[in-house]
Amino acid sequence: MMKKKILFAMIASVTALTGMSAAHAEGAYVGAGVTGNRYNFDIPGATSADNHSGYKAGAKIFAGYDFDKTWAVEGGYADFGSKDYSYVTGAGNGSVKSDSHGYYLAGKATMPVTDKVGVFGKLGVARVNNSLSGTGLSTGVTGENKTGVYASVGAQYAINEKVSLTAEVEHFGKSADQGRKATGLALGARYNF
Repeated sequence: MMKKKILFAMIASVTALTGMSAAHAEGAYVGAGVTGNRYNFDIPGATSADNHSGYKAGAKIFAGYDFDKTWAVEGGYADFGSKDYSYVTGAGNGSVKSDSHGYYLAGKATMPVTDKVGVFGKLGVARVNNSLSGTGLSTGVTGENKTGVYASVGAQYAINEKVSLTAEVEHFGKSADQGRKATGLALGARYNF
């Protein structure tokens, strides 16, 4: 008897949550935004006036399909920007430039908080191209292309039925040894068809 009550409570909860609105329903959507990404260069013995780490702004575009008010699939492209680092060591001078971008495909689950606000999580796969080039002591450095887990948590605010604002923390696979780190922030807007 207790199992039936628990099952009924779970079904009622899921039904209530999926009946709520985060101002979108089934259908396709597209969006664009800005990303904030951390870069770090770790050159042993390096001294420099340049900062070996910092943040860089980039851009993101994405598209997806909401199967219902809870489940969706989303894919996107993010340009993480580029960052330079010049350094001096006891052996000489050098500089490194990192330029990164990535693609992702993920499943998305959204839970409405109010009629206009929803929280979401995404889980999938990402492919990131971390391009490196160098001069001086760093001549010949190369970047790494990595495939890994894509994960994101965030929130969205519906301005109206068609337009929403999003904010999220995204994790694109593994961090590069030099250059862009895997986790960043993204702010965006999406349009529901």
